[in-house]
Amino acid sequence: MRVVLNCIAFDVYFSNKTLFSLLYFFSFCCDAVDGWCARKFNTKFLHLELFLTLVTDRVSTACLLVILSQIYWPSLVFLSGTLFCNLYICIYLSTFLSGKTSHKDVKDSTSWLFTLYYGNRMFMGYCCVSCEVLYIILFLIAENHTENLMNVVVESVTQFSPLSLLLALSIFGWSIKQIINVIQMKTAADVCVLYDIEKQHKP
Repeated sequence: MRVVLNCIAFDVYFSNKTLFSLLYFFSFCCDAVDGWCARKFNTKFLHLELFLTLVTDRVSTACLLVILSQIYWPSLVFLSGTLFCNLYICIYLSTFLSGKTSHKDVKDSTSWLFTLYYGNRMFMGYCCVSCEVLYIILFLIAENHTENLMNVVVESVTQFSPLSLLLALSIFGWSIKQIINVIQMKTAADVCVLYDIEKQHKP
């Protein structure tokens, strides 16, 4: 259902921005549902289901970031975000290389922010929702295809409206999520390197 919703959303993203935003956000909200179902039923295909959930999340977000890169300047801000989306696959693989069952296992983490993020579901939910809401807001407020990102953000935040408050809260949550992404990338890279070293030393 999430894949179908995303396909419809991206088919109408410029002809009907409101419909796109509703379908995209509803698909994002369904992430919590399919993740819960995958764990609840705990089938023999659990890892495949969790992997497909991860891929659906990253592909849909990456597609929206590509669209935003065509609207705002500098586009590199959004294109670099697609890199994080793709590298989430590396995080998934490193999870199993380290013997863990989930990339959310932070028992041996030395980062207090990383522990706080995955240890508090409300905080994690706030950061994740902030990212998607920020991208949707930026998509909706764009008036043409040559917008300066900084000018639009500053102008919107300084209007002191409910939208500006929502935008400010989203930017804060988005910023924390990007820091978490960097920590995850570093951790995943370390795990992969250590796995290779141990494999080379095995007879």
